[in-house]
Amino acid sequence: MSGALLARALGDPASVEALDAAGWTALLAAARAEQLIGTLAWRVDGLAMPEAARRVLADARAAVEQGRLAALWEAEMARRALAGTGMPVVLLKGTAFVAAGLSAGMGRQIGDLDILVPRERIEEAEAALLAAGWEWVKPDPYDDAYYRRWMHELPPLIHRERDRMIDVHHTILPLTARITPDAAALIASRIELGNGLSVLPPEGMIVHAAAHLLADGDLQGGLRNLWDIRCLLDEFGGAEFELKLAACAAQHGLVREAERALRLSAALFGEGARLTPADRLYVRRMLARDGWGQPTRKLTELAFYLRGHWLRMPPLMLARHLWTKWLKGYRPAA
Repeated sequence: MSGALLARALGDPASVEALDAAGWTALLAAARAEQLIGTLAWRVDGLAMPEAARRVLADARAAVEQGRLAALWEAEMARRALAGTGMPVVLLKGTAFVAAGLSAGMGRQIGDLDILVPRERIEEAEAALLAAGWEWVKPDPYDDAYYRRWMHELPPLIHRERDRMIDVHHTILPLTARITPDAAALIASRIELGNGLSVLPPEGMIVHAAAHLLADGDLQGGLRNLWDIRCLLDEFGGAEFELKLAACAAQHGLVREAERALRLSAALFGEGARLTPADRLYVRRMLARDGWGQPTRKLTELAFYLRGHWLRMPPLMLARHLWTKWLKGYRPAA
């Protein structure tokens, strides 16, 4: 399976030197599908490979560099828009990694800008961004009400001129989720970057990644989340950091998720780990791609899709939400 090939290449870059043409095709296809082709390009740079693969990876490096610059500029635009409010603005995910100069940002493909602001000031943040040229992506009244009442973020916004999206979070899991992280404590723990923006501390970044991966969603993009965790552990790991990470996970009710994320990261990227039977189901879901990078194991994917919704909301609310979305024509991606 190409997912396993990609995980092995990230953990042990020299393994790509043994690949034949079909192996390279599968590896590049999986890397594109998992949005890890820039990371792969960074990891295998300088190794022996076919010229065609070298060209593809060179293009990927150029694309992620352009994406890095665009992400940093978008963060600066958000900072300017929110500067008058005086509220803390915490960068999350890929933009946080590149803004802080972390190894997790090397080759990282970055999509939307994700920020975290205090919940009690979310309407103030919304007004400032709308005044600065952002507008709503989802005009549907049901979706708008659903985000505002139950989710951990505003409905997504897009800038009318730059065509870039921003997700404004006030916590890291939906309000309906069974786990309720302490968003105020996360913001209080932030590390200032010296430019009016800040990021979570490394232990907070790992806990957020674990929450996003295992307590909110269907594991789509799971390999990228686990690679973020692996990079953060490699950069900051040690006995003292492990204590900080354990304390942070406990504070936010995410001990089980953080421990599982660490096991999965170690297992998939070559460090070795003792996996539970349940862990193996997660591995099965995250590595389910064929030699062309296409998803496989549809029943497993559907099971994790339903699990993601089950974690997000109580059963009656879940049934009502899925029924409403079904009536509106929404279907899980094939």
